[in-house]
Amino acid sequence: MTAPVLEVQGLKKYFPVSTGGLLHRRTGWVKAVETVDFAIMPGETLGLIGESGCGKTTTAKLILLQEKPTEGSIRFEGGEILGLQGAALMRYRRAVQVVFQDPYSSLSPRMRVRDIIAEPLEIHTKMSRAEIRERVAEVLQLVGMQPDVAELFPHEFSGGQRQRVAIARALVTDTRLIVLDEPVSALDVSIRAQIMSQLEHLQATLGVSYLFIGHDLAGVAHISHRIAVMYLGQLVELADAVELCAQPLHPYTQALLIAALPAHPDDKHERLTISGEIPSALAPPPGCRFHTRCPRAMPRCSQEVPIRKEVSRNHSVACHLYD
Repeated sequence: MTAPVLEVQGLKKYFPVSTGGLLHRRTGWVKAVETVDFAIMPGETLGLIGESGCGKTTTAKLILLQEKPTEGSIRFEGGEILGLQGAALMRYRRAVQVVFQDPYSSLSPRMRVRDIIAEPLEIHTKMSRAEIRERVAEVLQLVGMQPDVAELFPHEFSGGQRQRVAIARALVTDTRLIVLDEPVSALDVSIRAQIMSQLEHLQATLGVSYLFIGHDLAGVAHISHRIAVMYLGQLVELADAVELCAQPLHPYTQALLIAALPAHPDDKHERLTISGEIPSALAPPPGCRFHTRCPRAMPRCSQEVPIRKEVSRNHSVACHLYD
C-alpha cells in the first residue's frame, strides 16, 4: 500500500490573547485549529475549503513550519517534521513549497524572473551558474512560458503569467508537495481555468502532490481528488470530490454547495441556507461549533461534540445527524 506523502494527526494551534499594558496578562486562547486529521497521497490533490477565518491558512502555515503547533503531529514521507533542524530542515523546505494568492506581492518587483526562480537553487543546492540557468529555463517551459522571459521583471507580466512564474519557482527544487493558498482567486475567471489546467498537467507530468486551499467549492472540486471541509478550526467532512459534490452530508457542506451553484428559476424547492456570522474562535460554541447557524440543529448539538466518523467508504463526517 502506498504511504502518504503528508500525514497530519491531532493538529492544534492556539494563539494566546493578552491584555495591554506592561504586565500583558493572558486572558484566553484563540483556537484557530482544533484536532485536524488528514493525509495526502503521492500525486494527489487534497482540497481544503471553508469560509474566511476557518483556519485554512493557519493549517498551511503549520505544514510549512511558519507556525509551531500547540499539539499534534505532521509527518512527511513517514518522518516527523516538527523539531527538524539543520540539513534535515533544509531538505524538507526543498521538498515542500508554497504558491500564494497574490502573485504580484509574492514576487519581488526588484528582481528579474531568472533571479526569482533561481534563488531557491542558490540557497539549497551547489549547482553551477550554468546548471541553474538551464534549470530555470526548464521550469519556465514546464509552466508554459518561453525561457527568454527570464530577463523580465514581474510588473511586465499579466496576473496569470506572474502566477506561472510563482509556480515555476515552487517547482524548481524538485518539489514533491506544493501548498496552493487560494492560487487563482485573485485572477480573472478565464485565466483561472488556464492556471488550473496547467496545475493538473504538471501533476500528471511530475507526480507532485497539492494541498489546494480555497473558499469556492466549485473551483476546488474541479481540481481536487478529495476535499476536506473546515469550519471554525475543525474538519467537519472529508470525502472524494465527486462523492462530496453528489452527496454532501454535513449541513455546512450542503450550504456551501448550494451557494456555489446558481439557482434555477423553475426550482421551487427551499434552498438550504446558513445565516449569521462565524462565532469567534476565542470563545467557540459548546458542542458542535456549527449548531448556532445550522438549520437542522438538535438539542444535543449544543451539548455534545460530534466525532468525525466514516459513514461510507472514504467518506467521513462530524455530525449528530449520522450517529
